[in-house]
Amino acid sequence: MYGRDPWGGPLEINATDSATEEERSRNLQDLDRAALSRPLDETQQSWLLGPGEQKKKKYVDLGCIIVSRKIFVWTVGTVLFAAFLAGFIALIVNTVPRHHHKHPPPDNYTLALRKALMFFNAQRSGKLPKHNNVSWRGNSGMQDGKSSDTSSAIKDLVGGFYDAGDAIKFNFPAAFSISMLSWSVIEYSAKYEAAGELDHVKEIIKWGADYFLKSFNSTADTITSLAAQVGVGDTSGGDTPNDHYCWMRPEDMDYDRPVTECHSCSDLAAEMAAALASASIVFKDNKAYSKKLVHGATTLFKFSRDQRGRYSAGSSEAAIFYNSTSYWDEYVWGGAWMYFATGNSSYLKLATAPGLAKHAGAFWGGPDYGVLSWDNKLAGAQVLLSRLRLFLSPGYPYEEILRTFHNQTSIIMCSYLPVFTSFNRTKGGLIQLNHGRPQPLQYVVNAAFLAALYSDYLDAADTPGWYCGPNFFSTDVLRNFAKTQIDYILGKNPRKMSYIVGFGDHYPKHVHHRGASIPKNKVKYSCKGGWKWRDSSKPNPNTIVGAMVAGPDKHDGFHDVRSNYNYTEPTLAGNAGLVAALVALSGDKSTSIDKNTIFSAVPPMFPTPPPPPAPWKP
Repeated sequence: MYGRDPWGGPLEINATDSATEEERSRNLQDLDRAALSRPLDETQQSWLLGPGEQKKKKYVDLGCIIVSRKIFVWTVGTVLFAAFLAGFIALIVNTVPRHHHKHPPPDNYTLALRKALMFFNAQRSGKLPKHNNVSWRGNSGMQDGKSSDTSSAIKDLVGGFYDAGDAIKFNFPAAFSISMLSWSVIEYSAKYEAAGELDHVKEIIKWGADYFLKSFNSTADTITSLAAQVGVGDTSGGDTPNDHYCWMRPEDMDYDRPVTECHSCSDLAAEMAAALASASIVFKDNKAYSKKLVHGATTLFKFSRDQRGRYSAGSSEAAIFYNSTSYWDEYVWGGAWMYFATGNSSYLKLATAPGLAKHAGAFWGGPDYGVLSWDNKLAGAQVLLSRLRLFLSPGYPYEEILRTFHNQTSIIMCSYLPVFTSFNRTKGGLIQLNHGRPQPLQYVVNAAFLAALYSDYLDAADTPGWYCGPNFFSTDVLRNFAKTQIDYILGKNPRKMSYIVGFGDHYPKHVHHRGASIPKNKVKYSCKGGWKWRDSSKPNPNTIVGAMVAGPDKHDGFHDVRSNYNYTEPTLAGNAGLVAALVALSGDKSTSIDKNTIFSAVPPMFPTPPPPPAPWKP
């Protein structure tokens, strides 16, 4: 039987083949061995293995790119593993309880700072903002300055701050208060920010600055008068209702509140110029508002130079309550702030004029030398101008007087230390800057601020301390003085009493303050009707949080009696110094002063070389 051989030859099939099955099997095995001993090409292998058993390709075609299969597998595996790991970590983070690292609790200075600023909210006059946060206060003094006198250029004096426990608005101490607050913000804005009070203190400064702009024609370049006071406090005229004779809530005032204007008031005008100039630096990022403040300050300072005289000389009211002893210190103080606000060197020349410094008492000392207050700003001006020398060193022609101010500042700092006898101290350690007279705390807080600030100046200038004669003292000694004085006020004193209302457990409860002593019960008490609250022995129904009272006597004694204002009355100027001292001491000491902001408007300094020596004559 013949069939077709697919390889091209005849194939014979013999059905009657006599070979046994065993022989055929052996022959097939021999053929298999022979086939295996001969290598097959790739095509033959594909025939034998079939499509399902072909050798795996070494590359993967992704369409736009061909990659190695091994790399592709590793890449996909890595991505999947990373996704799994990320999901696993996220699961752990979301399910495991979180342990937050708590910030350390605020120190006493920070806690007291927050309260001290609230006092200014309680002293606001005019239409109060919704967030004033003093529940027992409301709108008041809404007719201030709106008299029928058509000859006056001042038509509206609504706003500002009441001075103390009464409802009089004295521009002289109020301007000093705004200057001090602005100075503290310029130096310590980072500390205010850390305490969460930067916006609050700037709002307080703006409230005061806006009122001062109403006190004169702030759009003019030249003025002939300005408002010095709203309200009357002189009680020598009998039973005429006024701000001191009556004991009423400010919201209920119904008596006449005249405006006192001045036409020759160098001290007041220069102090108000300092307030607006320093505030302009605080608000330097608000260019339009800052420019407005600078213009107002320029107008005021020009008026102070053109119309010489003390503001209290022509006013019995001012002479009784806030008498100014001189205007020369305001010229130095105001001139320094005007220079920092404008960069105009003419103001620096004025502030460093030796004749001006001499009239201000920079060279002769005296029992009150080095005491910064609402009346005398010389000590503050000297510290401020020492700062200029430490960080900018303008050189000739300012160096000689600036070196003198710097030396005088060192002497002032020495006088604060207990090893010297310039000022006495109570047994409890309170420095007697006013030599035992009443109301000492307002002077103490100002000194504490200057000491802490000057210490920070030296640290920022990489100066470890200063000399008092032959003795060297480190900056820590100066800072410690500031701390001991503020600690005394916060309660570390023989009476274990805090002199800041609302701070600690033991503080004055009978504060000399009309609004705080009369309940807000929808009853309007008349001028004399409120006397029962003045004379009551019960604690004030309203807590005036943050108010620093006048303070103890020279024996560390204190009488918590509402009728004795020498112990229990707070003031704007006192609380401004307190706020400045507290922020300087608050927080971490590593948060230093802001060295540069105060110089924002000051042009680069290229000191003028000194004049050549006179020609030699034989």
